[in-house]
Amino acid sequence: MSPLRAVHPAVAPPAAPAVTLADVRAAAARIQGAVIRTPTIRSDALSRATGATVFLKLDNLQATGAFKERGAANRIALLSPRERAAGVIAMSAGNHAQAVARHASLAGIAATIVMPRFTPATKVTRTEAWGARVVLHGEMLAEAAAHAHDLALREGLTFIHPYDDPGVIAGQGTAALEMLEDVAEIDTLSVPVGGGGLLAGSAAAALELRPGIRVYGVEVEGYPAMAQRLAGQPVSVGGPTVAEGIAVRDVGELPLAELRRHGIEVLVVPERAVEEAIALLAEGGKLVAEGAGAAGLAALLAHPARFAGRQVGIHVCGGNIDARALSNVLLRQLLRDGRILRLTFDIPDRPGMLADIAARISALGGNVIEVQHQQLFGAPTVQSTELHLMVEVRDGAQGNAILAALQAGQYVVRRS
Repeated sequence: MSPLRAVHPAVAPPAAPAVTLADVRAAAARIQGAVIRTPTIRSDALSRATGATVFLKLDNLQATGAFKERGAANRIALLSPRERAAGVIAMSAGNHAQAVARHASLAGIAATIVMPRFTPATKVTRTEAWGARVVLHGEMLAEAAAHAHDLALREGLTFIHPYDDPGVIAGQGTAALEMLEDVAEIDTLSVPVGGGGLLAGSAAAALELRPGIRVYGVEVEGYPAMAQRLAGQPVSVGGPTVAEGIAVRDVGELPLAELRRHGIEVLVVPERAVEEAIALLAEGGKLVAEGAGAAGLAALLAHPARFAGRQVGIHVCGGNIDARALSNVLLRQLLRDGRILRLTFDIPDRPGMLADIAARISALGGNVIEVQHQQLFGAPTVQSTELHLMVEVRDGAQGNAILAALQAGQYVVRRS
């Protein structure tokens, strides 16, 4: 008998990849017709703003408004006859819920979706509209997930994981495959990261199809779980974020292994960059994107040196943003850009003061859009009044000219 030989871990053969380009191509064939082949467009406005040549993959145009349909459609197409007859179950508070509900409905398969109790009513009703049974359970996603697994065992349902599944990962990778087939010059991808399915699938397709391409993941600073796992650090996440679609604590183990295999770097961006990206997509790209959908562009704003001069493909992976949140983001960006001024005055309480201030603003083309006149209780003395104005201007230069004109009239102005 020949002696046993110890194999050092450093030279042990690597495990086979969970997802390959062939898997992604097969997924593309399966989901053809069930999922929209969304366009990839060049954006001159975003290119000028970032210093890169920007191409946008518009998965916000999917029927449910997000890329999640790709993975759900592929995984459901892979079900056995027995699994189809029994039905499927998923856990999600957002886009994955609607994706599984829609494609189960199209395939004539019963679907159960477990959602946390705090899930907004609109998301519940949209999921139910696709014919799914919605079960509200738990305060946190982790509690909903545990309940979904329990139901799957009790009722014999197939659990469709949002990202930790080879079939789902391959389906998500079809977004990158389409993008690279449509635009030959792309040499860099910027991909939002939640659980990691989209990034893992994109990397599998892109690096094999186009060796040498750069692939970056993007996380928001409050939820850098994948970056922390890749760095071998303990996961520490939390806090409110407009990018709730990628606000994930527990990343997928399969995506994590794939990203390690390919040496993918995950960039972390501040919350403000995500808000700026939402506004830039709306104003410059004429597109509605949710926070997660704008994270790929946020990376170019937060890490410009990584992308300068590159031909960058960006996944606009979702457009399901609350209307009030979108309006707040746009107004905050107008304030940051100096296109809205918030001005506070302490002025003498005598006739004509408000008219004079308004005249100075209008003479320079400013538009007063809100007035608050605190005559009784807000002023420091009974001989003065506190005035708050919101003024719309073209740009910072016009705003500065208006401030100078007001100060020339001996008004003390505080800008907030």
